[in-house]
Formats: sequence, structure tokens, C-alpha cells
Amino acid sequence: MKKRFYLLAAVFSGLLLSCSSDDSDNGGNNSSDTNFTIPLTIGKYWTYDVEGEGVNTRDSLYISNDTIIAGNTYKKFKTRENLATGFYSSSLRNNGVREVDHKLLLSGDLSLADGQQLPIGLDLSLLDFIIFKKNATNGEVLSTKSGSFQQTVESFPLTINYTLQSKGGETIPNFTSPNGDTYTNVRTSKIVLRVTITTVISGLPITVLPAQDVITSTQYVADGIGVVYTNTVTTYNINEYVASELGIPSTNTQTQEEFLDTHN
Repeated sequence: MKKRFYLLAAVFSGLLLSCSSDDSDNGGNNSSDTNFTIPLTIGKYWTYDVEGEGVNTRDSLYISNDTIIAGNTYKKFKTRENLATGFYSSSLRNNGVREVDHKLLLSGDLSLADGQQLPIGLDLSLLDFIIFKKNATNGEVLSTKSGSFQQTVESFPLTINYTLQSKGGETIPNFTSPNGDTYTNVRTSKIVLRVTITTVISGLPITVLPAQDVITSTQYVADGIGVVYTNTVTTYNINEYVASELGIPSTNTQTQEEFLDTHN
């Protein structure tokens, strides 16, 4: 399984070095939304059942303490024994979150778990990246981080352009999770990673990966509880010639789901 994702996993290993600043858009509507609360309290915890590609695991996410980042106070999220397999728990693990103007801002490294079989190895350094806005409209762009870097993989000189965005979603008065659990006053938020990869072979430019969303993760957030369900789709369609040269599939799609089990 790891081999089939070798190309994108290799080229994205450089993202940590290439992404060290934040391009967040902190504007937007700051009108009050007092009827929707997100619990950010030390000692708060959530456990999730993680299902994907025939593998079922369990994540335990909790708020451990206050931490200072760039002069601001955040709640630090951790996972039990520092392990996480789900996209959501992995994204918050060891990072800080604070609420400002009805938005949740994340600072730290947005990293995917080692055991998560995804088409890329994503590691981004973020500062006050908006991961949720209570009164966002559906499709509203909350934060954006873009970049580009070059890397050679199996003699292919690659140019990788990427854009990481968070977006507002739906407001759902009554939500039933795919596992049958029901919640009231639920709002969604999306994290989307869009990537383009090009190369030059014998002097001719070739598009290895046309511009496409390789990760789309949707979080369902319930009033007074937090994230109750996450659906993450990872997919890619790369140039067939390059895929054959590297001995990997030219296309692949995986879906992972995270279901809230318990919380205090």
C-alpha cells in the first residue's frame, strides 16, 4: 500500500521546509453568534472510532494545558500516548487552538499520522489558520496557505504547487451521523488541499498531476460538544506514463471516517 502512494508521499516530504509562514485571511463577518458554543476547557476530551480501508482504530483527543505561541494563549491538544490515526485528531495533536471573533484559530504543525494511508505526507507549519467559523456561509474561504517547491523523484524533476484552504459549510438543525447517532445544531467546516505537479521530459513540459483536490476533509461540529463526525477523502489521478515508470497506480481514492464515541 505504501508503494502505490510513493510518488506523492515523496514529493510532499518537502512541504515542512517550504511552508513556514501563515497566509490566513482574518477578515470577514464578526457578528456575534452566542447560540453556538465550542468547548475549549482544560481536561475536555473526545474519543473517536476511526474507520477506513478495512482498518478500524480508536483515537483519544484531549485538551491538556494552556500554551503560549507568538505571544498569544492557546489550548493545547494532545492524543493518548501521542498516537492518532484519524485526520482530525492528527491535525490537532500537539497544536494550539484559540477562539477569536467566533473563529477557531490553529497554530502548529498540521501533520498526518504515520499509519494513515494517504496519497501524500502532509506537514504544514501554520499560524492562526482558521479551522472553523461559527457564522461562516457555505463555501466561504476562511484561510489560505499556498506555496511551490521543486524536488527530483526517480530522475523526474518535479515542480509542486499547492494550496491549503479552510472553508465554511452547512448549518444542519438535526444531523444523523452515518453510525446512527443524532445531534442538534450542527455546522460543517472543510479542509481542502489542492495540488498541481509538473515536470519536463526531453525538453517537453508534462503535467504529472493536473490541478485537483487531493484531500477534502469535512468536520461536523455540534453545539456544545465539538466535532462529532469527520469524513476525509484522499484521491489522485496522475499521468499514466509517469505512473508506469514509477510502478504505481495512476489513480487511487480512499475514504476515512471518524465517529465520536464518548466525551466529557
